[in-house]
Amino acid sequence: MRNLLALAACGVLALGAAACGDDEASGGDSSSGGNLSGSIAIDGSSTVAPFAQAAQEAFQGENPDVKITVGTAGTGGGFEKFCAGETDISNASRPIKDDEEVPVCEKNNVVYDEVQVANDGIAVVTNTALKVDCLTVDELKKIWNTGSKVKSLSEVNPKLPNAELALFGPGTDSGTFDFFTDQING
Repeated sequence: MRNLLALAACGVLALGAAACGDDEASGGDSSSGGNLSGSIAIDGSSTVAPFAQAAQEAFQGENPDVKITVGTAGTGGGFEKFCAGETDISNASRPIKDDEEVPVCEKNNVVYDEVQVANDGIAVVTNTALKVDCLTVDELKKIWNTGSKVKSLSEVNPKLPNAELALFGPGTDSGTFDFFTDQING
């Protein structure tokens, strides 16, 4: 059943992409919905959620008897639910963690395949009043590293403004947090 649902999820994504096509030009008939029923639970990355929601709407438009829910618990929260068998699809903005999440999936007999649907980018921004043109990876590490005591950009580089820092970023359940932490802090 889980493999069937995973296949259906891939179909959801394909339908989302196909919904942009022109049925008349291709001779297709968009009025022929499927006879599917049941439910699909999707949860995880808020970055991936808009793709899943668009696919959900397109799929349910063709298959009104299939109930699809899309949650945004974050990548880590989504994998937690998925590996516990609570969801059918886990949206993620990073691969599943071999040392933490894979063993939980294996323990619960949750078998999965990874399907990449996009790449996402991360932007580090500052208040425009600070007049900061560039921060190096080393400077970002000094600012964001665990236990950092940096309170001003000028502590990182005397050429940067002497302005009090207030840092904002995604929570620890976020795949974006994991990626940034890995790439910047090591």
